Amino acid sequence: MKHLARQLRQQATDAERMLWEHLRAHRMAGYKFRRQVVIEPYIADFVCMEARLIVEADGGQHLEQMEDDLKRSAYLESLGYKVIRFWNHEILSDTHTVLEQIHSYLIEAPSPRPSPGGRGGKDLDNTRHKARKEFHYGTWYRHSALPGTGTADASG
Repeated sequence: MKHLARQLRQQATDAERMLWEHLRAHRMAGYKFRRQVVIEPYIADFVCMEARLIVEADGGQHLEQMEDDLKRSAYLESLGYKVIRFWNHEILSDTHTVLEQIHSYLIEAPSPRPSPGGRGGKDLDNTRHKARKEFHYGTWYRHSALPGTGTADASG
């Protein structure tokens, strides 16, 4: 499965590449996402372990496998994940709305339990709070181009 996940990362669709540019390197409200993650017996497109969130980018082939996708989502949700799905054309043509929906889930997701002894949590919480505030004002794109403008955000 790991080999297949690596192949999928190398053969990403345009929509997956675009979404990854906004999710990678803690760019989405300070949360870490991984892509093409093995969660046996499946491979999830994007996963935020901390928020227990899976984001799926679905192409046209998913029209024929909607029942399988429902079973897959139900299984992953039984493991404690929230699964949200977007069509590739949504990601490519309405990126801002897709990112807002992902962000909305992240800020509403239950907080993880604090680490023993309080190590590591305080600074991360402060960073995430700042990132959430920035998103609210429309500046969460930090070092990437703003969708539809071709300009980079100067606030990051």
